[in-house]
Amino acid sequence: MTFTLTDDSALLQPITIGANTAKNRLFMAPLTRSRAQADGTPSDLQVEYYAQRASAGLIISEATAISQVGNGAYVNTPGIYTDSHQQKWSEVASAVHAQGGLMFLQIWHVGRMAHPDINGAESVAPSAIAANMLAHTPAGKEPLPVPRALRTDEIAGVVGQFRAAARRAVDAGLDGVEIHSANGYLLHQFLADATNARTDKYGGSAQNRARLVAEVVEAVADEIGADRVGLRISPGNSAGDINEIDTVSAYEALLQRISPLGLAYLHVLIDPDAAEFGIVRAFWPGPFILNTGRDVNTGFCQLENLVGWGAISATAVGRAYLANPDLIERLRTGAELTEPDLATFYSPGPAGYVDYPTLAPTP
Repeated sequence: MTFTLTDDSALLQPITIGANTAKNRLFMAPLTRSRAQADGTPSDLQVEYYAQRASAGLIISEATAISQVGNGAYVNTPGIYTDSHQQKWSEVASAVHAQGGLMFLQIWHVGRMAHPDINGAESVAPSAIAANMLAHTPAGKEPLPVPRALRTDEIAGVVGQFRAAARRAVDAGLDGVEIHSANGYLLHQFLADATNARTDKYGGSAQNRARLVAEVVEAVADEIGADRVGLRISPGNSAGDINEIDTVSAYEALLQRISPLGLAYLHVLIDPDAAEFGIVRAFWPGPFILNTGRDVNTGFCQLENLVGWGAISATAVGRAYLANPDLIERLRTGAELTEPDLATFYSPGPAGYVDYPTLAPTP
């Protein structure tokens, strides 16, 4: 059974997100696809891929590294820390804008999820606690190493790298950035009690565990304007072998500190039925973007209701846009949605990336 949107559907109404106006409330969620060049420069395929999906209210790019050390969780993932990176992202931005689209660049540091065989660097984290996971390296699957705990005097440098990456993104013509503080990567590692065993001002209490994320948000907002900054969090998400015991207090401390800034939005990966959803929602006064993480053909009716009721401002979906570049038109017409090809999620080349079919033009 298909889901159909009508002109008065809540998901199709425009929304102001900071300095920008999105034409609808079905945003494209960030999706790592491993199509960048070996040095982290985006490829021509990525230019085409994002332009194809410009009918989304907002495209949130795949996670993009702020430094060489901050890369390395997957092969062929992009960066935004060199001139060549910036130049190619400029081409992506221009292509999306030419199709009437809006795009934020998601910026990240993978922390302990990096493998030296991918990025050629030592992995770092809040504490020397390894993720009990395998990395997909060029030589095959390898265990993730024990990371080195960042020294207190190194942390300002990480904040500076986020700031510099945001500046490059906006200078490239992108409409803003989303700071990735979710899914088991570095900023989430600082928030989580399971991965942060520090005894300095960045560990221990909820306020201390939230400190780095808050400092990054404040620095990026200072650099490019808070109205061009989004933040992604995932309270209680176990991705990256993170098993938070306290899934509330660090997020409360974080949101209380940053909510006065006036960010463009908060993007939360969470089940709307989870207890944490109501708690986080209560602490956020601005635009609230929900990503349920559910599969391609489910959940649109619930999302329409949540937006219509005012429980959320918009939603971000991933696989639905991956396999349906013209998702908005398909939902408008009640057309069947294409199922994504799992085998090509991270494989090189155009197959399963820029060759998904679109509906035939209406005569």
